[in-house]
Amino acid sequence: MKTAVIQFPGSNCDGDALHAARLLLDESAQFVWHTEPGLPAGTDLVFLPGGFSYGDHLRSGAIAARSPIMQAVKAHAERGGYVLGVCNGFQVLTESGLLPGALSRNRELHFMCKPVHLRVETTQTAFTGAYAQGQVIEIPIAHGEGNYYADPETIAALEGNGQVVFRYVDNPNGSLNDIAGIVNQRGNVLGMMPHPERAVEALLGSEDGQGVFRSLAAVTVGA
Repeated sequence: MKTAVIQFPGSNCDGDALHAARLLLDESAQFVWHTEPGLPAGTDLVFLPGGFSYGDHLRSGAIAARSPIMQAVKAHAERGGYVLGVCNGFQVLTESGLLPGALSRNRELHFMCKPVHLRVETTQTAFTGAYAQGQVIEIPIAHGEGNYYADPETIAALEGNGQVVFRYVDNPNGSLNDIAGIVNQRGNVLGMMPHPERAVEALLGSEDGQGVFRSLAAVTVGA
């Protein structure tokens, strides 16, 4: 799966994202700077990494969502291409309108950096097919604004459509309905606050994040 990792000023998980992509998806995965007008030819997956794009000025992800490359990312998603936004990347996806809702300050107003447990709510997505329904996995978080919020109608739609992909077992940040990750209605855009790219090797404390990447790889193989 040909992967493009987008770099914004302030991205700090881009190296982790590139390493995970090269390890599990595509040895030729590459960085793409945010001012580029388009994606590399043949891109299958766009990875929006974590960090503090533009220093989190205005709102987390708000400025990055208006970077030139995001027009190409939106077009890629509209064509059915895969997009994975992690942490700040999830914030960029909500700010750009590719996913509903918003991420606000954590309930306790503190930055949180620790392993958490997630429950896999559905295996019927390109990002979760390698997991088992209801499987509990350990993935680290590192965020100050991971509290997912949406209006009641949006929350009901996400739940009713099976768009909640990952849910916190022990909610660390106050997210409504314990939501840790969601997909769009089409199922080709995933946003999640925990960092699967930081849980792909035993040396890092968990290999549970591999499932996200192995799921995508299996989709490619079966295409």
